Amino acid sequence: MYQEAVLLRIFLGENDTYRGKPLYRYIVEFCKEKGVAGATVFKGVLGYGRSSVLHGSSILRLSSDLPIVVEIIDSEEKIVQVLPHIKGMLKGGIITLEKVKVIVL
Repeated sequence: MYQEAVLLRIFLGENDTYRGKPLYRYIVEFCKEKGVAGATVFKGVLGYGRSSVLHGSSILRLSSDLPIVVEIIDSEEKIVQVLPHIKGMLKGGIITLEKVKVIVL
């Protein structure tokens, strides 16, 4: 009926980069290359992290550093395999892990 999996969630900023590319894009492309089951990027409208600086969009601003959440899902073994590489790409942010039950339709 369902499978056990791990959901890795990364909180970062839209302006974060790695090797000249948006960090969220680099992470998703890395996961695809490594055969991870799935990865999705969500753009937030408002948020803050450890710095307590609000990040959001505004008509009055020409640019903003919107919050980004990257969700990656696969078996625990695969997540454990890619996690050290992903951590190495981050200069800041937050990573969470949680066990989930997946229903494949």
